[in-house]
Amino acid sequence: MGNDNDNISTRLTYLLIGGGIGAVIALLFAPKSGQELRGDLADATRKGIDKSRETAQQLGERAGEYYESTRERAGELYSQAASKASDVYSQASEKVSEVAQTARATAARQTSTLAAALDAGKKAYQEEKRKTELSGRIEAAPQYTEKPN
Repeated sequence: MGNDNDNISTRLTYLLIGGGIGAVIALLFAPKSGQELRGDLADATRKGIDKSRETAQQLGERAGEYYESTRERAGELYSQAASKASDVYSQASEKVSEVAQTARATAARQTSTLAAALDAGKKAYQEEKRKTELSGRIEAAPQYTEKPN
């Protein structure tokens, strides 16, 4: 895009310089009076100025077109980037939700396993305590044995 403007600008500059040099040389070698020569110089200058304005206007229009197309493309790229970012965010949110749900389920299983182990431990403790208490009562109870006659 920059090379086209530079190329056009360079060509325009060479055209104007060449045209100006050619006009001056043609006027100098033409057999005309001073007044006619000044009039021709003024006409050539006006034509050069008009041509410069026309070219500047065309360059301005082209620059405007380049600006608009670049702006539209930038808008498209921004929209695409925003869409991709939204998709990535949605996927990440889903994955985080899945991981959180898996962690909750695992924690619930571990909690129920731990609770079952605690209950089993309590039952075993109570059973041993009951056995110990029963054995202590049996030992403390009087022993009646029969005597042989």
